[in-house]
Amino acid sequence: MIEAEAAGEGRLADRLARAITLAGPIPVSRFMAAANAEYYAKARAIGAAGDFITAPEISQMFGEMIGAWIADLWGRAGRPAVHYVELGPGRGTLAADALRTMAKASLTPTVHFVETSPRLRAEQAARVPGAIWHDDVSTLPDDAPLVVVANEFFDALPIEQIVRGQGGWHRRLVACQDTLFLPIAGPVMPEAIVPEHLRDAPVGSLIESSPASVGVVRELAARLARQGGAALIVDYGYDGPALGETLQAVRGHGFANPFDAPGEVDLSAHVDFAVLGAAGQVAGATVHGPVPQRDFLGQLGIATRAAALAKASPPRADEIGSAHARLTGADAMGTLFRAMALTGSGWPQPAGFA
Repeated sequence: MIEAEAAGEGRLADRLARAITLAGPIPVSRFMAAANAEYYAKARAIGAAGDFITAPEISQMFGEMIGAWIADLWGRAGRPAVHYVELGPGRGTLAADALRTMAKASLTPTVHFVETSPRLRAEQAARVPGAIWHDDVSTLPDDAPLVVVANEFFDALPIEQIVRGQGGWHRRLVACQDTLFLPIAGPVMPEAIVPEHLRDAPVGSLIESSPASVGVVRELAARLARQGGAALIVDYGYDGPALGETLQAVRGHGFANPFDAPGEVDLSAHVDFAVLGAAGQVAGATVHGPVPQRDFLGQLGIATRAAALAKASPPRADEIGSAHARLTGADAMGTLFRAMALTGSGWPQPAGFA
């Protein structure tokens, strides 16, 4: 019933309100999934005119570093035929910059994008002609190694939340009064799903998890184990499991209430790198990192690239310096964002994780 109502016409908020009224409160994960599917299908989310700016939109240097990372790893792996895969490639900016850098090393892979938004697919096609699109990772090619990039992809995948009540841990649900959405405590959950060291947390404590993210990493890691290749994950996050809510909404480059205006704001949550790393290792991949984005980009030579760009274009020197600081500064993206890599059997140690 909920899926049928949410798939109807009209604003998502109205559709969700009808569905919840008829069928009852829904898990936070289903609310987040519906909200982000609507948002990315319709909104001009990324860029100065959108709601937020990702690293590739800040400077070409980010995509160039990723391209150099791939080219270096590919060269040391013996220069095999590979497929370039990007999960949630935004406007295609990162791919365009990375592919341009790869081409300088004679690496011209086929390009595959995992993207469901028609609006974003159109923007990606303009920047990366010849790309092949997939709705999910299950249809990626299996005839050659994959080199996968996921920049700010996992933070947008739906999360589950459980909250500690007087009588135990409850699954957090989203209820609705008219068109006002609010989180509530749902059914009591088995204590076994709570990490042992967190079971006695104070009332009101909250734990997040992302089964969807774990599923994607497991499938990618299994592919890498069979086909060879590597995956690079860059996102903001932490090593969990841990207490605390990270679900947030962004609109107009500022924070908003995650439960207001579903489908009109970007919803995201911090990524648990410890859980993703464990999932990748269990599925057969070798895990590298995570390391702070500052250290990862620093080891790849971003400071040298920034200096070269500034020298080549003195009028843009301040702009380039500012972008470098934003990508690597401890008070900006340098420590909040982290990088982690997965590699398949026989593939070399990737740069940036020394």
